[in-house]
Amino acid sequence: MEEKIKNTNYRISSAVIKRLPRYFRYLRELLEAGTMRISSGELSKMMNVTASQIRQDLNCFGGFGQQGYGYNVKYLYTKISEILGVDKEYRAVIVGAGHLGMALVGSPMFAKRGVTLAALFDNSPDLVGKDYGALHIYDAAELENYIKNNNIDIAVLTLPRAYAKETAQRLANLGIKGIWNFTNVELQFEDLGTVVQNVHIGDSLMQLTYRIGSAEEK
Repeated sequence: MEEKIKNTNYRISSAVIKRLPRYFRYLRELLEAGTMRISSGELSKMMNVTASQIRQDLNCFGGFGQQGYGYNVKYLYTKISEILGVDKEYRAVIVGAGHLGMALVGSPMFAKRGVTLAALFDNSPDLVGKDYGALHIYDAAELENYIKNNNIDIAVLTLPRAYAKETAQRLANLGIKGIWNFTNVELQFEDLGTVVQNVHIGDSLMQLTYRIGSAEEK
């Protein structure tokens, strides 16, 4: 009997949400390796998370396991995918066709996570009108018209930070569902119904250098 995802009446902690993509990745690797069933103990060794924490995390959404039998890997992967929205087939555009924007276009991560890239936007005359693979680079002035007519859910911002707030405001006003923001400017538009994920790559680099320094001091 299929287990339904439990509707929780409380807010799932950010720590649990951050771990969900890790479950997704490890479960996909297990599927590719032909593993059909795994215990929380075995999964904890792979992920370096305690078995108790894994059970607590999954219990937030219904559990999905059976005591003494562990987890059905394919079933759990499917349910985690549903929770993360991988099955929703979201459509996205990238605003900013510079080096970072182009690097993201070349990555398979969108397709693997159920997101279809539809187009790129820029204001550079050297880029507008060109094609990058199957994607066309449109003038940023056409952003409103394109989003209104192409069912776009997500905007990826890789443009210079000076244009970040203005562009994000335009997108939020258009009712875009989510913004993946790489501009190093903190954005927030939840009052308009737009979810923003601010990404600071430099922060991750500094966390690495801090850990290197801490290790050297030991």
